Amino acid sequence: MNFLVVNRRLGNLAGALVCAAMMGYAIYAERVLGFEPCPLCMFQRVGVSALGVIFLLAAAHNPASLRGARGWGVALLVTAAFPAYVAGRHVYIQSLPLGSVPACGASLDYMLDVFPFTTVLQKVLFGAGECQKIDWAFLGLAMPAWVLLGVLALAAWAALVNLRRPSQ
Repeated sequence: MNFLVVNRRLGNLAGALVCAAMMGYAIYAERVLGFEPCPLCMFQRVGVSALGVIFLLAAAHNPASLRGARGWGVALLVTAAFPAYVAGRHVYIQSLPLGSVPACGASLDYMLDVFPFTTVLQKVLFGAGECQKIDWAFLGLAMPAWVLLGVLALAAWAALVNLRRPSQ
């Protein structure tokens, strides 16, 4: 399995670049293709951006010890859990019959101005009727499904790069 031996710094940098590419496409889809991101899409963007920052910090630090590398690996896996959950929730909402998801009501900007963040998060994750609309699909999967697959692949990559023992 020598093909799986990856330099930790380069592996973490590659993870950061994949996160940047995902964010780049999200911005392209919004600004050029004209897709308006729903509240769950915005939370996925925050999660993928945070994951990219942690990958970048892990690459910059590049700990020599296995303990330090495993610390970054755990931090990456914990960070990946948030966008994976949000994307999974988004896929679930999109799979429900039309009209069966309660609307979240006000816009995300308004709710962030008026309510505490925890209330906004709860309203978005358990409401978000506007998040049911599918504007884009590739190979039969909507964008949240691709985000979920991408984040799961990044989590697996983070584990491979940071949690393994260095080869002799």
